[in-house]
Amino acid sequence: MKAMFNTLIISIIASFSWAQTPENTVNDLPYIEVNGYAEKKVIPDEIYISITIKERQDGKDKTTIEEQESALKEGLAKMGIPLSNLMLSNANADYIKVKWSKKDVIARNQYLLKVGSAEIVGKVFNYLDEIKIQDAYISHVDHSEIIKLQKEVRIMAIKAAKKKADYLLEAIGEETGKAMIVREANTNVYRDDTYLNARNSAEIVTYSVSGQESQKKMEIEFRKIELQSRIYVKFSIK
Repeated sequence: MKAMFNTLIISIIASFSWAQTPENTVNDLPYIEVNGYAEKKVIPDEIYISITIKERQDGKDKTTIEEQESALKEGLAKMGIPLSNLMLSNANADYIKVKWSKKDVIARNQYLLKVGSAEIVGKVFNYLDEIKIQDAYISHVDHSEIIKLQKEVRIMAIKAAKKKADYLLEAIGEETGKAMIVREANTNVYRDDTYLNARNSAEIVTYSVSGQESQKKMEIEFRKIELQSRIYVKFSIK
């Protein structure tokens, strides 16, 4: 019985020692810790314009939402913008009072239009002016492949970490081993919003030359979307 007890104790000690060995070995390995950083800038290819259409009273004539919406869709089709890019923001039309002293009520619908370039943005705003739709502004911008771009910048960051480890260790005659720990510090996407809620991006400047009126369209340019990634890596040293 005593022999069996001693055998059991020896087995437990052996098992415990075996379980601890790999951890101790890993902790005893020489290592280097580095941070890799990468960034990428891309031009937004998804620009969202918020458009509000209201019933309009021009003297005795009233222009309905349906009439203005029809004119808007016709113009978008001529510009080659798919009508599927025009979405109704609120499922139910809002109703706002025009005058408190009267029972006149005016209906409005809010839309979100997606376009693909600054040039098209200018054309849209110009056309909105033509059909007297004044309530419109740039809501936000994005990129159609933002997820793919985030992956790319992460890969760039971890490669930068490996490159940093390589040249630091090479300087002291050592060589980078396998990655022991990989940790994403942060990945950020910055979209410039200085133009949001502003209509002046598509302003038309009117001036006179030799008695003749001319128009000059201001160029529209959006700041690039900036993606940044920082990756921490702990490499063993061979």
